[in-house]
Amino acid sequence: MPANAAAEQLRETNARLIEAFLEMMAVERAAAANTLKNYGRDLGRFSLFAAKRGESLETAGADDIAAWLDALEQQGLAASTAALKTSALRQFYQFLYTEGYRADNPSAAIERPKTRRPLPKVLTPEEVTALFEAAEKMQGPKGARLLAMLEVLYAAGLRVSELVGLKLSALRKGERVLIVRGKGDKERLAPLTRRALDAVDAYIEMREGFLGEGKTSPWLFPSRGKSGHVTAARFAQMLKDLAVKAGVPPAKVSPHVLRHAFATHLLEGGADLRSVQQMLGHADITTTQIYTHVAQDRLRELVMTKHPLAKKGR
Repeated sequence: MPANAAAEQLRETNARLIEAFLEMMAVERAAAANTLKNYGRDLGRFSLFAAKRGESLETAGADDIAAWLDALEQQGLAASTAALKTSALRQFYQFLYTEGYRADNPSAAIERPKTRRPLPKVLTPEEVTALFEAAEKMQGPKGARLLAMLEVLYAAGLRVSELVGLKLSALRKGERVLIVRGKGDKERLAPLTRRALDAVDAYIEMREGFLGEGKTSPWLFPSRGKSGHVTAARFAQMLKDLAVKAGVPPAKVSPHVLRHAFATHLLEGGADLRSVQQMLGHADITTTQIYTHVAQDRLRELVMTKHPLAKKGR
């Protein structure tokens, strides 16, 4: 398809989604005309921003939303105004998720701005450890599958769409890497930890239990549902259930949040920004830079709460 035709099709698709959302707001929530006008304007501007990054409203992720809000802040946008724009995006993507246009809600990982631009939610290393410990206690094929998915997600920092869409062929025999097909249909190699590989190997031995009798599947994490593999929504619910068992607030846990935790914990551990960018599959390093703010905030909190002189009020 010619570039101009593809761009026009993208604009039409975005406009159709925005129109459907505004119609719902008007009919079901009796939104005021001014509110609808503001929401339409903000969503239109975000769609243009996402298009420059090669994304549509249907494919944009939490990183795209965060990058847009970051760009607005750099333009001097007040936190209160940013909060209104974030609200529009959150309601819009909740609508797309509820109506089945998307299998996930990328705005769920974006906090409402307070005194500065929103940062991604992130779990502490202790909370991540609690999730793994709870998963390791689960028995049977479902426990093995959940542990394998959790290990791969956190070891490679995958998007949830990349995780559930992994093919069995993504595993390279004898090598500690996965072949991941990310945004824009681009492939990248994602290194895996030894424990992640062990978890996948243990799961593979039980994988046939998730297939119909005598059936095969190209998916690494198959299911008998329409998609043929575990869906993003199903995996998100599996994580919520696991959080309850781990004693971690379920509201804090999602596939996106674990991806954020992967990036933040790497930076806190001394990884360089370029390496994290490559592992996350970000086309633009400015998208990755948001995690440096998260890491700095956590380090600052550690100093203020754990440093012996800070404790003494010095």
